[in-house]
Amino acid sequence: MTSESHIFSNGRYTACVAALGAELCSLRDETGRELMWTGSTWPRHSPVLFPIIGRLRDNHAVIDGLDYTLTQHGFARDRVFRWVERGASSCALVLEDDPTSRALFPSAFRLQLNYTLDDEGLHVHYTLRNPDTRDVLHASLGAHPAFIWPLSSDTSKTDYVLEFESAEPGPLSALDGGLIVGNDRPSPVKDNVLRLDEALFEKDALIFLHPVSRSIRFRDEQYAGLVFSWHGFEQLGLWMKPGSDFLCIEPWQGYASPVDFEGSFEEKPGLLHLKPCESWRAGWSVRLEG
Repeated sequence: MTSESHIFSNGRYTACVAALGAELCSLRDETGRELMWTGSTWPRHSPVLFPIIGRLRDNHAVIDGLDYTLTQHGFARDRVFRWVERGASSCALVLEDDPTSRALFPSAFRLQLNYTLDDEGLHVHYTLRNPDTRDVLHASLGAHPAFIWPLSSDTSKTDYVLEFESAEPGPLSALDGGLIVGNDRPSPVKDNVLRLDEALFEKDALIFLHPVSRSIRFRDEQYAGLVFSWHGFEQLGLWMKPGSDFLCIEPWQGYASPVDFEGSFEEKPGLLHLKPCESWRAGWSVRLEG
């Protein structure tokens, strides 16, 4: 066990979480099969998106009348979190504001992630707290786990579907230069099934601003795969880098700036607005099926 990462297991699953970004770097089943993306064409595995999701126009935010630079997905994914707990089948990490974060984002915050393994799989819980006694915390928080696609070496990508809990007629939002453009993209989900193909992602992510579902089966034609569920998050993104063998299933609270948005940061659509000493909680879980 090192300060840089923590490996934990319950016999059925084994996970590794890094202090850098509180990032889930590996999730293996009892045979040792890796479920998370570990390749080089996209150098991340499951980054934490905070205090923004996606992009701001020109990476620029006006907060309390002052100008700040916030790059895509924020800074949490590149900060070292502090270990709160490292157990045999779980761990917890926290990131709090400091002079480095306040140079980019002036608000006080406390962000804790808890990872737990049990027979039902991996559970990831997020608690965002506003420790300030006077000011509101305006922020977004999202997950970005990347799962190997295809999950098995004897299947191909086009053997896979995403089976949503409910019908998802859309419409979806599109991206232009990383910014949200409208909410009128036709949904590729037929009834509650999305047949997976790299071509779906030629124009970047599929963005569901108002998904009905709170769980998805990522499976092949033999009904073998993963069950992914989430709570607390209001939006959902699906993304892969063309030419790479992964699929990101991303529950979000917030999204990129609309292309025509010109207001101050606290007016940006999709943000959480936590009152002084208020907390917000959300999470996701994943398990093997079949």
